[in-house]
Amino acid sequence: MSSLHDIKLLRINYLRGPNIWTYRPVLEVWLDLGDLEDLPSNKLPGLTERLVAWLPALEEHHCGVGERGGFIERLREGTWAGHILEHIVIELLNLAGMPTGFGQTRESTRRGVYRMVFRARDEAVARVALAEAHALLLAAIRLPAGPATFDVAAAVARLADQIDRSYLGPSTASIVSAATDRGIPHLRLNDGNLVQLGHGRHQRRIWTAETDRTSAIAGNIAHDKDLTKSLLASCGVPVPEGQVVDSPQAAWEAALDIGLPVVVKPSDANHGRGVSLDLSERSDVEKAYTVADVEGSEVIVERYVRGEEHRLLVVGGKVVAAARGESLSVVGDGRSTVAQLIDTQLNSDPRRGEAEEFPLETIYLEREPVMRLLLERQGLSGEAVPAAGRKVLVQRNGNVAIDCTDDVHPEVAHAVALAARVVGLDVAGVDVVTQDISRPLQEQGGAVVEVNAGPGLLMHLKPATGLSRPVGRAIVDHLFDEGGNGRVPIVGVAGSRHGNAIARLVAWLLHLSGRQVGLACDEGLFLGNRKVDARPSAHWDAGQRLLMNRDVDAVVMQNGAAVILEDGMAYDRCAVGVVTDLDNVQGLEQHDVHNVDQLYRVLRTQVDVVLPEGVAVLNADDARLVEMAELCDGDVIFYGRNPASPVLERHRAAGHRTVSIGGDGALELAEGTRKTHRVRLDAPVVQRLAQSLGEHALMAVAAAAWALSVSPELMAAGIETSGVDAAPAEAAAVDQAR
Repeated sequence: MSSLHDIKLLRINYLRGPNIWTYRPVLEVWLDLGDLEDLPSNKLPGLTERLVAWLPALEEHHCGVGERGGFIERLREGTWAGHILEHIVIELLNLAGMPTGFGQTRESTRRGVYRMVFRARDEAVARVALAEAHALLLAAIRLPAGPATFDVAAAVARLADQIDRSYLGPSTASIVSAATDRGIPHLRLNDGNLVQLGHGRHQRRIWTAETDRTSAIAGNIAHDKDLTKSLLASCGVPVPEGQVVDSPQAAWEAALDIGLPVVVKPSDANHGRGVSLDLSERSDVEKAYTVADVEGSEVIVERYVRGEEHRLLVVGGKVVAAARGESLSVVGDGRSTVAQLIDTQLNSDPRRGEAEEFPLETIYLEREPVMRLLLERQGLSGEAVPAAGRKVLVQRNGNVAIDCTDDVHPEVAHAVALAARVVGLDVAGVDVVTQDISRPLQEQGGAVVEVNAGPGLLMHLKPATGLSRPVGRAIVDHLFDEGGNGRVPIVGVAGSRHGNAIARLVAWLLHLSGRQVGLACDEGLFLGNRKVDARPSAHWDAGQRLLMNRDVDAVVMQNGAAVILEDGMAYDRCAVGVVTDLDNVQGLEQHDVHNVDQLYRVLRTQVDVVLPEGVAVLNADDARLVEMAELCDGDVIFYGRNPASPVLERHRAAGHRTVSIGGDGALELAEGTRKTHRVRLDAPVVQRLAQSLGEHALMAVAAAAWALSVSPELMAAGIETSGVDAAPAEAAAVDQAR
């Protein structure tokens, strides 16, 4: 009975880069429906009703119908289990807070076996979503009509937990999103928030809101609050006077020297931890010392500055956002304890929560000694029951979530920007206490109290009150010049004819043109002329190694069809995409690729990812490859043996470029009606290379190099001096068209 109505997951493959389905990473799942191949949804009594009861928002899925309720219509008319699984996965991801809109299900050439894919930014999350959706669908299929027994809420909670553990934090995500909007690619370098923006030599790195322009010295200065204050004071930034103390008694003595009231806080804590404000009694100062001492390495006593706490974000020397805090109070009802009042009056606010996406934290008295001390100063505790109508102050600082960017006075912005420069931070969260942020600090006794490295951005992205500010974009604009996209030229070579040799020759020509080239091909992994890995490297991992290398300013990658099918491409877009042929489907049967039409869908990926300012290089002697030209977002260079072929003549007539073979055997590089450039191939070593590789390979090399502005003279010299020859396996498959 266990095999009845089963859906077997035959293969689960995470495609990490552009693939036959989409530009984005997806999880590809091979499904065997078994007896369900003969049982579409309209033949499974009660299935549609159960799915709608468990997942009501399926009503919003348009599906192929193109309107609300489209998927439900398909269920009632009859659709197969693979398609249903696709929509359940998407809905569970939506419910877990990670919406996705892309999914597809296609039949394979084996009866009852389907390929189902869905958009997945993270493999671990995708696998959990699949497992939960698979369990839900089987439960819905196998249950008789009646009450639901599948715990959808628990499934969503498990998926949400994986999302919390796997995805970038909100600050990092905002920067990455802004980079994506500018066409800047990104690579995640660890399981946390270390992210590379851009590729190779043009890359920058961020770790949450710290950048690779944030020096370790500046970070250490910001960590030491007493040192920060002394540096700021020396440059004229208003700061509260204070002293570092080493005991409760010393704290009280310092308070008397400074003048009451005072603030007692740790020298190196964050998020307002251990900070006690407006202290005038000896017992309060000494208790506050104990609280602060637990949080940091040293304790500071400083003058209390009247006003509200403000956080101003400085990026590249400019204030780009500001948020104001407010004190928190509860009002007694004569029945509830302070802790209960906090839960009902404060923690019930939907803006509060434990996860990073909430702008305000949930308040737990047991982990907040500063709050307990504040209650004690009012003669209360968490278990006390305040009289009806009594206002109880719960928190003085730490609730910075009210946007006030448009209110910041220019003199305040100047002082704050100066503070960031004095410390040396390119991105800084500067804490200011003042009564009115729209007036200069000096005229109201306001002061800069802290300068923080790696500031959180959530208060500016999702303020509890006011406008969201584009702080991620400000950081990206700080890291990259206007119009810059952080990319290095990438050349991708796809096809089965001499891809290794073509990639090596192109890399060599780029090297001669003055670039530091990374090359990943069947022969190994190369940096310049140095082979750093002798293992076959025409795959995703090797490509990523090159894109992460700070020395590389051009990359060449060989992409076989199997690589695209198994991993996806190692890059999101490329400057040049070469497709040589559609000749060989050998070894692709396991991917259900058996003929030229199916191989076309695979290799078109290389053309799909060419940038709008890039170039596709296509073999014009293959009619199917000529069809690929219309898929390219950029320009196209056709190459073919006969310069008088209709395809090449039409292409030149439209003002485009072609590469062909002249009557004397030289390569002819023509652009529209302009003068043709020639690359002679009469040197003996070049003739031997042409014999072993075929003229088509050399035309492809010349076209790719031309797309990246390598001169014909350099091409001729480079091909002659490359030392590249056909590998033994390639030599056996000499260009069939030669």
